[in-house]
Amino acid sequence: MTRASRTYVLDTQLFINAFRNPVVNEELQQFHRAFSPFEYFSVIVAQELRAGVQRPRDRKALERNVLKVFQRANRTITPSVDAWHRSGDVLAEMARQEGLEIARVSKAFANDVLLALSCREAGCVLVTDNERDFQRIRRCVQFDFMKPWPGGQGYAARRARGAHLSR
Repeated sequence: MTRASRTYVLDTQLFINAFRNPVVNEELQQFHRAFSPFEYFSVIVAQELRAGVQRPRDRKALERNVLKVFQRANRTITPSVDAWHRSGDVLAEMARQEGLEIARVSKAFANDVLLALSCREAGCVLVTDNERDFQRIRRCVQFDFMKPWPGGQGYAARRARGAHLSR
């Protein structure tokens, strides 16, 4: 399957890792350069990123380099009312099937359920390094997700050599 036939949403942690590590940031930038026509941004990820920003300088950088880029391109996805309702159903199902303690569910995990459902609605593949939680969610609801980066292992090295990238 070629990259043109899929659309992608990146999970929050991929942005956080890129903000903290220049090597990871370069991988993220290479992904953006290669996949920008096929990339969308979730308002759930925006909320999580905004919540984690402490310094005004970092807030401005987030706004300028991430949030406004996707807003201007009209490439944001927002969970529908149905996704919000379904996320509660999925959490309840996990409580019944797995003994998930609803009172102890982290906001991050509840957001992951909502993110999975909104990616499913939008027809996007979620790109994440959080396989454990998303495998768990996928036991209750089908959606597509994959490890970073589309194009497979050695993405940055192949991209640097100009190799064709496909999934």
